[in-house]
Amino acid sequence: MLELSGKTNLLEQKNYKYSLQDVAEPNLYPELYSYDEVPRISFNHRRVPLGMPSEIWITDTTFRDGQQSREPYTVQQIKDLYTFEHRLGGPFGIIRQTEFFVYSEKDRRAVQECMELGYRFPEITTWIRANKEDFKLVKDLGIKETGILVSCSDYHIFKKMKKSRGEVLKQYLEAVSLAFEAGLVPRCHLEDVTRADFYGFVVPFVNELSELSAQAGIPVKIRICDTMGLGVPYPEVALPRSVPGIVYGLQHYADVPSECLEWHGHNDFYKAVSNATTAWLYGASAVNCSLLGIGERTGNVPLEAMVMEYASLRGSMDGMEPTVITEIVDYYRNELGYDVPPMTPFAGSSFNMTRAGIHADGLLKDEQIYNIFNTEKLLNRKPTVMIGKNSGLAGIAYWINENYRLSASEALDKHSELVLKLKEWIDEEYASDRETSLSTVELEEHIEQLSGGALRKL
Repeated sequence: MLELSGKTNLLEQKNYKYSLQDVAEPNLYPELYSYDEVPRISFNHRRVPLGMPSEIWITDTTFRDGQQSREPYTVQQIKDLYTFEHRLGGPFGIIRQTEFFVYSEKDRRAVQECMELGYRFPEITTWIRANKEDFKLVKDLGIKETGILVSCSDYHIFKKMKKSRGEVLKQYLEAVSLAFEAGLVPRCHLEDVTRADFYGFVVPFVNELSELSAQAGIPVKIRICDTMGLGVPYPEVALPRSVPGIVYGLQHYADVPSECLEWHGHNDFYKAVSNATTAWLYGASAVNCSLLGIGERTGNVPLEAMVMEYASLRGSMDGMEPTVITEIVDYYRNELGYDVPPMTPFAGSSFNMTRAGIHADGLLKDEQIYNIFNTEKLLNRKPTVMIGKNSGLAGIAYWINENYRLSASEALDKHSELVLKLKEWIDEEYASDRETSLSTVELEEHIEQLSGGALRKL
């Protein structure tokens, strides 16, 4: 059968109907996932077309997946972080949704206090066990959408659940029916999809979901969960590891519209951000993230990274306020006692710091030479240098000018007497076998002495 696609405006074949393959033995892809070796990437040289949706957005799992790898947040901390997300996402809701647990009294109080703030974005959703009592609980809280775990690889179906594909398919459809009965939008979390039989289980299952959705008159959302971080963004990679292939397949063979597709990835193989961006490029409207990437094992997709990816792809922040990222980092450090690793992009203390003297010389002449963008404007973070044995005169001059906030008329250059004297003292320190960097306090004390008190930190 031929149909005119509303997305490509081309006649496309629609006679693909994949049926459940209820196999007797699990397909564990041993050729890809030998437990004693690094997972292999196989190619089949099949390309799928780019299909960026007309609208893309970010969703958040800080209060769900992000809490599974650290001590739980207090109600006030959740409320504060939710407010940061609201401000960061801006008036158009680029950070569209955030999900909460609702199991405990504290969880429910956090939900209620965040809802009382009256923010339209991020919309509060939940993640629950698939039983009638939990669906009623979500409905009673006034929440419209909830996540449901639907593990889809044979690792989970056969090894963890000890069932057949047919049995879990029936179980999942019954759970989704309960969500529809409660008037809720179910968000089905396709756990471990990058180790699942895509055409033997995933597509037939999602086709059944689409039929149930049509009967209920309620949309069903699909969260594509790369639980082990095994997804690969490269073109021409074979399933089940192909991010382009998974997103395209769910659209083309299971008729899931872009606005109902969401990518949820982990960073086990350093591909969390590139995989999330690839999901956007090939047709998923939403990518699921957590603040600072905090989550299971190596973490989730960092939300702040996708703020920057969004701006790169769209050419605009579209109302987002990226300086809030710096406020979030300060909050984690000061209120939660969490230190972001120094080299973390956009968030770490050293992300725009240079240690090499030749780079500091470039910063002194024009910061565009060695700074990624105007970090002071976009993140409220001026580029910095670290003073050590390799800093050089330019680095010392730059550090003094920034640390003491000297105006253009007051600024020192690398030929200034104070800079030369400080460099002489630094060289003497390292000539005496010092290995550590110089602390800010040490530098300030010595500068005060060398300048006769003219430069002094109050």
